Amino acid sequence: MGSYRMCVCFTRKFRVTEADPPEDVKAAFRKYSEGGAHMTAEQLRRFLAEVQLEGGGGGGVSVSEAEKVVELVLKTRHHLAKFTRNTLTLDDFHHYLFSADLNPPIKDQVHQNMKAPLSHYFIYTGHNSYLTGNQLSSDCSDVPIIKALKRGVRVVELDIWPNATKDDVHVLHGRTLTTPVELIKCLKSIKEHAFSASPYPVIITLEDHLTPDLQVKVAQMITETYGEMLFLPECECLQEFPSPEELKYRIIISTKPPKEYLKAKSKDTRNNSMRDSDEDEWGKEPAELTADQEDDQKSDSDSEDNEERQPEASNYKRLIAIHAGKPKGGLKEALKVELDKVRRLSLSEQSLEKASETNGTDVVRFTQKNVLRIYPKGTRFNSSNYKPIIGWMHGAQMVAFNMQGYGRALWLMHGMFRSNGGCGYVKKPDFLMNVSPDGKVFDPKEELPVKKTLKVKVYMGDGWHLDFKQTHFDLYSPPDFYTRVGIAGVRADRVMKRTKAIEDNWTPVWGEEFTFPLTVPELALLRIEVHEYDMSEKDDFAGQTCLPVSELRPGIRAVPLSDKKGEKLNSARLLMRFDFV
Repeated sequence: MGSYRMCVCFTRKFRVTEADPPEDVKAAFRKYSEGGAHMTAEQLRRFLAEVQLEGGGGGGVSVSEAEKVVELVLKTRHHLAKFTRNTLTLDDFHHYLFSADLNPPIKDQVHQNMKAPLSHYFIYTGHNSYLTGNQLSSDCSDVPIIKALKRGVRVVELDIWPNATKDDVHVLHGRTLTTPVELIKCLKSIKEHAFSASPYPVIITLEDHLTPDLQVKVAQMITETYGEMLFLPECECLQEFPSPEELKYRIIISTKPPKEYLKAKSKDTRNNSMRDSDEDEWGKEPAELTADQEDDQKSDSDSEDNEERQPEASNYKRLIAIHAGKPKGGLKEALKVELDKVRRLSLSEQSLEKASETNGTDVVRFTQKNVLRIYPKGTRFNSSNYKPIIGWMHGAQMVAFNMQGYGRALWLMHGMFRSNGGCGYVKKPDFLMNVSPDGKVFDPKEELPVKKTLKVKVYMGDGWHLDFKQTHFDLYSPPDFYTRVGIAGVRADRVMKRTKAIEDNWTPVWGEEFTFPLTVPELALLRIEVHEYDMSEKDDFAGQTCLPVSELRPGIRAVPLSDKKGEKLNSARLLMRFDFV
């Protein structure tokens, strides 16, 4: 008897039945095909305009566009060179709606205004971009840099140090066991892959730990590697940043000018404790200087004089288009907006949290003109990440992430930068850039009314049987899938809900609807995760994605899913519906 049961299980396990189209899809087909068995291109055009709100929902879809869709569907579904018909059956229509290539949830082209200054954009930013794994002992390599650039990352961070013999420059995470990679190798790989995913500028942020003579060497390397691609500012300090449009296919260097670096250097040698290479001190106002510290400052200024006597270092200084640096004094001083120059300031995730408590509107005001970079705290040795939303809420352009890590925070980062065609630059919402007549700016602490409500319907899922082994989720029976749907965004909008689990089915049908009232829809991300329910152990992961709410295309859409690392799965996808009310 036992062996007979096993046999039944195995035959059952391999059978994957195709699920019927959901009732909403059948109803739409009936309505627009006017009860017929086939839908013409003109009927599809009406469906696209009225339900999918294509072309702005005002009927802005042409018949020829609808004909193209029909042709594509018939080609992919029936592989026919010559068509005997040019209409869609219900199954063709369902296939079209459930195709992530033909009917994706967001557009894949750049559609935002790219002519504003760089400070008006969130920019896809990597942290310690050269590390292959953890922050303490992994290898340094150009491979993760190439991978990040191919994903659309636009800001690459390189920590540069003298090599053992002090005659060349290495990239490594200082004061750790990471094995170095040569700077020149990283520079060349950046050149080769900078624009493979996006034509918009790549910014290289240098964490500089070099002597003036090595800085001269770096200036030479950068100039020779990039030549005409390099953006060289006309004056020493920009008054306003150029736009992504003006800077297409250009490489931009951002670091502290050499003089400021030397000040930091002498302090650095006194403080050998392992900390983040650009750890900031903005937590408390500075105390009075002790006599020792005053002496130290004198020796700092001596080293400055030495630096002034090294004219070659000015070559290096000339390459720096985005000046980084920390003014003396506390946070209030650091966030001062200067009339005649723009700059970049770096804050750790903890410092931003402190700043958001005490100086939230100062941070927003600073980011309207200047660039703010946020980076993970030094204790994230395993390359984990923090919640990015706090940075975005305060207008921080460079929310720097460990792209080589993975986890939910990184999924949110992937989601945000799916916006605007995945080009790596996302225009900040107007409310972060506005100044009211009485001089006020957006206050991230303010409680806001609901601005928009998103309705999400999860119809069904398919494709796992093609992406996973039959026994991946369960040895003896098909999986029990459920979907989690929710919002990542400002505190008032954050929520996570879930469907019921559908037992023993590779193509689960849920048909459940969820409503999400949003106070700041501009910064909201729709989080979607599929899991396989497991009674005895932890539920198995079956795919995820994050989509920017502001980019969602209304109507019935196919939503492709990715794995834990954010790589797209070949076939697994959900059929969902999005409506704004």
